[in-house]
Amino acid sequence: MSVITATDPALAFEAYLRVRPRLPQARFPQTWQAARDLGEIAGEFELILLDAYGVLNVGESPIPGAAARIASLRAQGKSVMVVSNSAGYPKRRMMQRYARLGFDVTPEEVVTSREALLAHLAAAPPRRWGVMLTPEAGDDEFDPFDIVHLGDHRTDYDRVDGFLLVGSDGWTEAQQAHLAASLRAHPRPVCVGNPDLVAPREDGLTQEPGHFAHRLVEEAGVSPDFVGKPFREIFELALSRHGIDPSRVLMVGDTLHTDVLGGAHMGFATALVSGHGALCGLDVGEAIAASGIVPNYVIDSI
Repeated sequence: MSVITATDPALAFEAYLRVRPRLPQARFPQTWQAARDLGEIAGEFELILLDAYGVLNVGESPIPGAAARIASLRAQGKSVMVVSNSAGYPKRRMMQRYARLGFDVTPEEVVTSREALLAHLAAAPPRRWGVMLTPEAGDDEFDPFDIVHLGDHRTDYDRVDGFLLVGSDGWTEAQQAHLAASLRAHPRPVCVGNPDLVAPREDGLTQEPGHFAHRLVEEAGVSPDFVGKPFREIFELALSRHGIDPSRVLMVGDTLHTDVLGGAHMGFATALVSGHGALCGLDVGEAIAASGIVPNYVIDSI
């Protein structure tokens, strides 16, 4: 099962199809309903979970109308949360970004796969972890744990007890080769803080930690643990802040294999945004049919 992800949305979608057997199972509606935007479908739900990249923003650019939609949902008495697989940056930086992009959200209304990963690590046995993550000044969120930032020296890979794939900015093929070789020589746990294969930016799609994690299945024969959409821990963290029945939750995102699959796995209703993000430019009906992942709604934008 070769996984090759490129900046082309069609190739990225094919890569998601190949890794589908490693993703959660879920039940889906028999068919989907087209709607213009969230304003047409949000009425019956209490909690609206919004993906970030491809729904609120593309890279560092806000999607027009997204901030106004959040305000409108709040005016209707809805609870709104952002649920994002962005693990490569500390929470404070994410909040600064949202403020800069014009989104009025509080830290409690933002749940990231990094937060889910930190909770996962706090409950796990102590280990020295090798981390795929570019060090950032002021990022102290991993300080409670024994970590080694992975770089260009193979010895760093061999002296740790497990690996955390958190942020892929700056990750090289040479580093991937070191990681795979070290795991082949000495298998250890691999925990993935961002299961995404790709993320939408202004100039295309970037390869995310999930891409490199799935490669390790073939390159090193390991079975990574994933923390983030479409897996449960990030959604459970979001629900813990509200206590709302899953049947009253709507998950809104731009991907079938993370947002829609993850929401359906949790028993949420789901809405796929087709006008921006990972599936932009593809035939959405064909993508749904090919994947077998069926949202409740398809909307152009939120």
